[in-house]
This record gives sequence, C-alpha cells and structure tokens, in this order.
Amino acid sequence: MQASLDRFAAALPEGAHAALPLDGAGWHTAGDIAVPANVSLVFLPPDSPQLNPVERVWLFLRERFLSPRLFADLDDIIAGCCDAWNRLIAEPGRIASLTDYPYLRSVRTS
Repeated sequence: MQASLDRFAAALPEGAHAALPLDGAGWHTAGDIAVPANVSLVFLPPDSPQLNPVERVWLFLRERFLSPRLFADLDDIIAGCCDAWNRLIAEPGRIASLTDYPYLRSVRTS
C-alpha cells in the first residue's frame, strides 16, 4: 500500500491534492502507512460497496470477461485478467461511465 500511495502521489501534477476513497481493507488502514502531503485518504463506511467506484469496475470485469470461465493454472489466470483489463481500457469512456458517482462530481476539479 505504501509503494502504491507513494507512486500515486508522485504522479500528481505540482500543486494538486487528491482525495482517495478507500474501503476498510486491512492494507488500507495499516498503522504504519505514511500518507503523502498531497493526498487525503477518505475512508468509506463499512459495508458500503455502492459508494466505492472501483467496485463497479470489478463487477464489469467479472460479468463480462472473468466469471463464466475456469482457469487452468496461475498463468491462465494472469493472462485472463490481462485480457479483461485490455478489453476494458480499449473502450473509450468505459471506466468514467462505470465510476461516475454523483457524490464524486462535487469534488472533481478541472
């Protein structure tokens, strides 16, 4: 989590500050995480997947590409997940449409 948070913060434009919504997963709440100054962690209430934008992305991937199949081994799982992700990002605007929550529109900038 720390490495991801550090890379995310470093990728933000100079002077930008990001509010990052997170669920209560243990790796999101570990006590030793140092939150960069240009990031605020916004923890969603427990048991509220409807508020977490990434849940709709996972649902889309499972429903469209991952659920109706069996994987032979780890390499097959990785290949299947990469294929699903590549198919998702090949659809312009799909991630935006899946994650467009009204409460997020009020915090967007530019």
